[in-house]
Amino acid sequence: MFGAFAVADGEQQFADLGQCRVESGETIQDCRIGYRTWGKLNADQSNTVVLLTWFTGTSEQLYGSVGADKYVDPAKFYVVAIDALANGVSSSPSNSKAQPRLKFPQITIADMVETQHRLLTETLKLKHIRAVLGGSMGGMQAFQWAVQYPDYMDAVITIVGSTQLTSHDLLLWRAEKNAIFENKNFDDGNYKPGLLIPSVADMHHLELTTPDRINDETLPQNFPAEAEKIEASETMDPCDRLRQLDAMMTHDISKKFNGQMYAATRAVKAKMLIIVANKDHMVNPHPALVFAEMLLTVPMQLDSECGHLAPVCQAEQVNTAVHRALELKTFLQ
Repeated sequence: MFGAFAVADGEQQFADLGQCRVESGETIQDCRIGYRTWGKLNADQSNTVVLLTWFTGTSEQLYGSVGADKYVDPAKFYVVAIDALANGVSSSPSNSKAQPRLKFPQITIADMVETQHRLLTETLKLKHIRAVLGGSMGGMQAFQWAVQYPDYMDAVITIVGSTQLTSHDLLLWRAEKNAIFENKNFDDGNYKPGLLIPSVADMHHLELTTPDRINDETLPQNFPAEAEKIEASETMDPCDRLRQLDAMMTHDISKKFNGQMYAATRAVKAKMLIIVANKDHMVNPHPALVFAEMLLTVPMQLDSECGHLAPVCQAEQVNTAVHRALELKTFLQ
């Protein structure tokens, strides 16, 4: 099923999907989706867990989610980590020869999910999977999976994700977009390769945790060095970032239900573990909490000055809940 040659755990692979028609009506030419796998598929193909990438993230960075003491144990599950569209690995403005940079089609979270489903069904030939799991933008994709392909998995685990963005979320992402477009070196998309925009990294980091966390971690006298480190961490191609920003800003899983979120909950068939960070300044927890209430499920609420990074700061607690969800049990049991 996977070709003539064995592939090492975690090795970068690609699925060639040909053309990918997206919600805007445009088509991504020479559409490729990157992915990595760990572990072995069992005889009845019931042990696949799909990991979804966060905003700016890649499947390589999901190595840290795979292991006996991590989210998913490859000794028990067949793990498939999938690179989202426009992350610089899968088809993106930065790597498309036919549709480079701003010529690359606008995409949505639903488009990401559609290509992931095609990878799983057309390339890996998987008729059903155990679970999808994602954090941040990966959590948005997980919510979308729950309503777009409700029969395809047994469980959906969404961590600091959202069903639709709040005005505060939109303001952050709008600010990042404006910083890109207004940078003189961006030049309407005609920038030199390797363009980095420090202000984008600054505003992103500002909302990643909380003011108390930032103040505790960095003394004022150490701020210049820390700021340099933050700005050097911005490595994503500006047009890749723009396309993923737009995908998040248009995200709303109730769209196919005439904007009725309660109707979206009625479409969900998988067991859901919804994890939020109550002090999240980057992805407001309120929409996810409302969805959990409508779904009549108890969300896991993290209280930490780590903000959006609370799942990292409270990793042991979150890992335990995820392990129970993968066994199709609730984290409260």
